[in-house]
Formats: sequence, C-alpha cells, structure tokens
Amino acid sequence: MENKLPRPAFQSAGALAWRLPFVAIVLLAGCATAPRIPIQRPPDLFPPEALITQRGVLTVLGRQFTLNGYLATSATGAKRLVVTENFGSVLADVLVKPDGSVRVVRSSRAFKPAWIRDYLAKDLQCIFGVAPRADCPGQMLSPNHFIIERPWYRLDLQIVETKPGPQPAAMFDETKAGQP
Repeated sequence: MENKLPRPAFQSAGALAWRLPFVAIVLLAGCATAPRIPIQRPPDLFPPEALITQRGVLTVLGRQFTLNGYLATSATGAKRLVVTENFGSVLADVLVKPDGSVRVVRSSRAFKPAWIRDYLAKDLQCIFGVAPRADCPGQMLSPNHFIIERPWYRLDLQIVETKPGPQPAAMFDETKAGQP
C-alpha cells in the first residue's frame, strides 16, 4: 500500500501561483528612503571670530575614525580648518576664503586634496557657513552636536570649546601651514 501524504503548501502549484505576483511587486518596488533634510541651524550660532575645537567620528564603509579639528574663523568670512588624528599628525589643512573658494594647504594619505576640497570643505560650510545650504544632509542634535550623513560616509561632530575673539592674520594666509 502506497503512503499518500498531503503535499506541503509550498510545493502546491496553486499556492505558488498567488504568491508570485506579490513577490514580483515587492522586488520591483524596492525600498523607499526618506528624503534627506538639510541641517537646520540658526545663522548666528557661532561668533564671527573664534577658535573652535571639535572632536568627530568619521564612519566610512563601516570603519570608524576619530578626528580632532581646530577651526579659526574671521570676521571677513574666512575659515581655516586643521584636522588631526589623535596623536597630533595633521591629516588635512584647508582654507575657505571669504569668496567661498577653497585652498587645500596640506593633505595626507588619509585625506587626498580632491576629497578635502569636495567633501571636507562642503561639510565645513554646512555647519559653520553664514547661511545654511540645501546640500547639507544631516541634523543638528544640539548647538554643539551635528551629524552629516552622505551616502558614502557619516560624520558625527561635537564642538568641545569655542574661544571667541580675533585670530592671528597668519591663520588665513594660504602660504602658511596651520598648527593645531
């Protein structure tokens, strides 16, 4: 006598027929991502002339790197950022002139000149620029804590100290490498 057990539902042709359109719709629709909202911050959050010390965590392809930043701002709108690693080696030194042009003063193996110009300077303007920009995907968690999220990296930046006051003119001279 032959043992006739019922076929499992996943092997039934009828069960597969009604699931196939559903699976096709899910696969074709893909995942929807929420639109990125630009960073919203008050325009006068930072003094026009100051030395701002920052700490950040840069996440690239799942790897995290801790960075320190020293930003000097002038009343004319110039910004000089020196990014170092934990032991003090300079990874990037960039000057954003009052007209918005960018000058890479020093780069490193970790941060190539094009990356500094195209991303680091943009992120600098996103957080410390005069007016908020539309291409600044991220959020302001507090007046001293910012997150910038781009498709290929995430920057979690915290302001540690702000010393208001005029900065030495040499900090805004593109021919001189900055010191943290």
